[in-house]
Parts: sequence; C-alpha cells; structure tokens
Amino acid sequence: MEQRQVRGMANPTGTQAVDRAAALLIRIVDAPEPVAFSDLVADAGLVKSTASRLLQALERNRLIERTESGKYKAGEVFVRYAWRSEGDADLIQLAQPFLDRLASQTGETINLGVYSRGSIEQVAQVDSRHILGATNWVGRPVPVHCSASGKVLLAFGAAQLAAGRLERCTERTFTSRSALQEELLKVRSLGYAISDEELEDGLIAVAAPVFGERLEAIAALSVSGPSNRLRNDRVIEVAGMCMKEAGALSSVLGNRSGKVGAA
Repeated sequence: MEQRQVRGMANPTGTQAVDRAAALLIRIVDAPEPVAFSDLVADAGLVKSTASRLLQALERNRLIERTESGKYKAGEVFVRYAWRSEGDADLIQLAQPFLDRLASQTGETINLGVYSRGSIEQVAQVDSRHILGATNWVGRPVPVHCSASGKVLLAFGAAQLAAGRLERCTERTFTSRSALQEELLKVRSLGYAISDEELEDGLIAVAAPVFGERLEAIAALSVSGPSNRLRNDRVIEVAGMCMKEAGALSSVLGNRSGKVGAA
C-alpha cells in the first residue's frame, strides 16, 4: 500500500521531497559508477516525472551532474569538498570539464600545470584536434621562466625563480632577470601570459592563473599550438577564452572574489 502511495505522489513537497531527493543523492554518490535514470527510478520507486524534478533540483545545485551518456554522478560540490583535503588528484578531476570545454573552443592542446620543485609540471592535458602541435606534456617538467604557465604563476606569486642564470631555450627566451620582471608586471596587469617561441621554436602558448579559496594562485590553465595558428588577434581571442575558463574553475574551487586574472 505504501509503495502504491509513493508511486502515485507525482509532486512531493516538504520533508517528503527532501527525503526522496536525499535518497536519490545517496544512491548516486554511493554508486561505483554513474547511474542511469531508469535504475534510479526503479530503485526509488518513484514515477518518472517526480524523479526527474528531484534530479533537476540536485543538478541545479551542482550536487550531481550528468555524463555524456546521460547517467548521473556526484557533482562539483562533492569534488570540491574532497579537493580541499585530498589535493592534486581531485583538482584534476574537478578541472577536467573546463579543460574539455577550452579544447573544444580552441582546437588546441590544453594543459593544467602546477609549480613543483623549481619547474612547471603539467598534470592534465587534452590533446589538440590537429596533428601538428599535438605533444604530450603530462609529467614533463618545463622551465618556469620561458613557459606561459610558469610566467603566469611567477607573476601571481605561485612559483619562484631558481638562483643562477636563466637557461636560453630559444633565441626568444628571457635570460635577463630584469627584463623578465618587466614581462611579469605586464602579465599581472593583463591577467594572462604568452610564451612566444620562448620554450620551443614554433610553439606559442597562452596561460591564465587558477585561484583557490584563499585567493592564491594554485595552478595555470594553458593553451598551446604552433605559431602558424596562434598569432596576432587569434592569440588575444584564445587568451580571453583561457581566462574565462580559469575564472570559472577558480569559482568552483571556492574563489568568491571574482578574480580571474588581472590584479
């Protein structure tokens, strides 16, 4: 009898609605893999319209999200909570949708980089849709002073220059510390950095800072590609896209200042 009443109630309200939404949320969070809508409906004993409304409310509040196949999994709120205590692994998981979107918008290689032991370590990547410029940077340390990610993290105080001379990687590499400092002031003002064939000949990269809950820069989101595709107005356009996604990721990480780059 109780089961028939549950199925017949198409518009639950009050504590009953909260209880049903909570049950759906627990089912999704506890599942070892994303859950299909049909399975949720069957498990909860709800009519489809009721389950759909409850799931939409949970999704609006970022407690759950849908995969490309339409199944449900834990949302950004849970990942952000885990990130606060677990570190880089959850940062990568949380950042992935933003990397994917930036890759779709630009068609170029997208990286998430962090400062580690004197260099920039790329911890996540989405490959370019083009053959030319498709390099795997994950796990490959790159110098701080001549990479876009390195310069943006230097500019926002999240990386440090090592003592000694600055290595010349190409003819365009900054090897003068005073000249580099002037460049970093420009980066901080603009909110993004450009590496114009400074790391490798023919390679251009743009990066924007990702800020954490305490307003500190914790990572850099970058776009890289060959110089024949990333030039002039296209670089500025890509920089805007990069800053937008870095700012959106910063908000998810708990940054509520509205800070997306420029000081």
